[in-house]
Parts: sequence; structure tokens; C-alpha cells
Amino acid sequence: MYSKTFRANGKLLLSGEYFVLDGALSLALPTRFGQRLEVVAGTPEGKRLHWVSLGMDGSPWFEGDFRMPDWAFLSGTDAGTGQALERLGRAALGLRPDWNAGEGVSGVRTRLEFDRFWGLGSSSTLVAMMADWAGADPFALLDQTFGGSGYDLACAQASGPVLFQRAHNKPSWVQIPFQPAFSDRLFFVYQGKKQNSREGIARYRHLDAGKAERIDQISALTWQMAGARTLTEFESCMKTHERLVSEALQLPTLGEQLFPDFWGAVKSLGAWGGDFFLASSEKPEAETRNYFQQKGFSVVLTYNEMILG
Repeated sequence: MYSKTFRANGKLLLSGEYFVLDGALSLALPTRFGQRLEVVAGTPEGKRLHWVSLGMDGSPWFEGDFRMPDWAFLSGTDAGTGQALERLGRAALGLRPDWNAGEGVSGVRTRLEFDRFWGLGSSSTLVAMMADWAGADPFALLDQTFGGSGYDLACAQASGPVLFQRAHNKPSWVQIPFQPAFSDRLFFVYQGKKQNSREGIARYRHLDAGKAERIDQISALTWQMAGARTLTEFESCMKTHERLVSEALQLPTLGEQLFPDFWGAVKSLGAWGGDFFLASSEKPEAETRNYFQQKGFSVVLTYNEMILG
């Protein structure tokens, strides 16, 4: 019997939202906030594994029981979450049939280091940790469960920013020393609602005209953002990227919608319409925070508060 703890970083996609699915080069950032999973040693009762998911404040947001070794969901506080965990456990077992997760294990306890509505990767961190526990390929596990490009899994175990790209339907990435001299001018602001990325992806999938050209443009912008030496250069990339995605999705930019009077630049991150966005500002931190808080956005984090590495 044993207890073992796993951990994975959260994620933010700085460039390449949506187009990363079709091969655009993207800049992805692991966050200081992540999730932990503890495998609790003990004797399971009646081949049952008890699962508890804790929020960042330590309070449980899900509890459930699973029959081992086949991960059948028996009962719990939320059927949807229980069924998702069943699919995840069974997919991991399918990838590693010799994985006996229930032997000498009485339960599993996870704990988020961020608000689960922030969109920093409550699912992707779990996939990464389950794959680690089972000794399975995390990208294969992602493909069989939640889906997506996989940039979030690259962030899960990285110690700093990564350039990520899917080529021939396979993920590839490299960690880069991205620590801009103007990082103290970059802020991450939470929009106050979690966006369903599947809805955004469905909208993106209906696009055809000009997609290949936009992928090349996004990839070029990623290189420019990664190598930007000044805030002015970086802001220019932010604005161009935002305009390209806006035109592709036929949606107004975030700045047009909410911040027409903001003196800096704002750029959506990930699925448009929710989660965090990036803001740049040459004005003092207190003044920048006050601007967004006056607009009703209370969660404002600096680059160094949010990003690992």
C-alpha cells in the first residue's frame, strides 16, 4: 500500500487560439497555479474507490464512489462529473491494461490551486496526472477523453513557456526562455465567467475561406511575440492577432466590446467570450487595476503572479 502525490501546472494560450488545432505555431504559458492529485493508501471497501475533489479553498465540490478495477461510477454528488471521471479512468486503463489502480488504494483526493471557473485547466491537469499515475501517454488519454490540441498538456509539466504546434496531427513543443523585459506591464484579467471551449471550437470549425493563410499569419505573429523586445512591438502583435481572429470568427474584439476607452491593448486568450484576457499598460499597476475593477473585473493578476518560469 502506498500514498503518492502528482501535480500538474495550469495553462494559458498567449497566441494561436483556435488555429492551434490546425497547425498554427502557438505560444503557451504554464501557470503558477495547478492541481494536485493524491492517491490515498488503504484497503478499499467492497472494491470501491472514494474520490474527493477539493477547490482552492479546501472545500469539496465533488465526491463519488467508483467500482474497481473497471472504474464504474456508482454514486456521487454530481453525475456528470462522475461519468467524466469514469470515462477518464477507463480510457487510462485501456491504454495501460496492467494498471491496477484499485490495489492498496482506498481513495483519491484532488485539490485545485485556482478557482475552477477560471479556465486554467481543471480538466487538462487531471488528464496529465491520471496519465502519470497510470504510466500512459497523456496525449493519447486526452484524445480519448476531452480532446483538444494538447498545448495544455505541454504546459502541465513544463517549467516555463513553450512554443507548441501540431504537425501531421501529432503534438510537438519546445520550452523557450520567454521572460519579456516589459512583463511588469502585462496583466491577466478574469472576465467573471467560464467559457465553454467546445462551443467556440464548433464555431471555428465552420470556417473555411482563408484558414490556411490565417494559420501562416498567426504562426508569424507567434514568432514576433516570442521575440518582442519592446512593449510597443508586443502590443502591435496583440492587436493584429486580435483583429485576425475577430475577422475569422466574425465576432467583435474584446476591446471594441468592453474597453474602448482603455489606453493599452487587450487580447482574448483561449476560447473567446470568457476566462482570462491579456492586457498591456504603461500606466502604474494601481491605476491599471483600478480601471478594470471599476469596470467590474475584480481579478487582475500580474504576469509574474500568474506565469511560471
